[in-house]
Amino acid sequence: MSREFRLILRVLGADVDGTKKVPFGLSRIRGVGPNFAQAVVKVARISPEARIGSLSETEIARLEDIIKDPAKHGIPSRLFNRRKDIESGRDMHLVGPDLALRNKADIDLMKDIKSWKGIRHSLGLKVRGQRTRTTGRSGKAVGVKKKVLMEAARAAASGKKEEKKE
Repeated sequence: MSREFRLILRVLGADVDGTKKVPFGLSRIRGVGPNFAQAVVKVARISPEARIGSLSETEIARLEDIIKDPAKHGIPSRLFNRRKDIESGRDMHLVGPDLALRNKADIDLMKDIKSWKGIRHSLGLKVRGQRTRTTGRSGKAVGVKKKVLMEAARAAASGKKEEKKE
């Protein structure tokens, strides 16, 4: 079987640039950071200097298997992105759309139980204690609203005209 170099390949639902080194290419997958990618490459016994486009299908499948179930392959739980899950209590590592769905579910849970973070999320404000006096104003009306002032001025002007007529 001849090894051909692929410029773009699909790994766990993400397009990965084949010209990148294996750990950096894996970190392009949502939920896989640089440290986790380095651990996966070490467990898979693949050279970190190799280009991901030059890997065979079996090596790619082995990488995907390790990323899907890292605990089975001996990767320490400190590298997982979801430790002590709220529902199951297990250490897990989520990748791709599963990670996005679980994060959204966590935010919805915080909103439902009306925790401080949930209230901040529902109001569209900053959650982690950042200042809000001058930053984070994009997409929000801030300061004096011109329309409201103009309407108030018109109402006041029309009220004065009616008084003069009487």
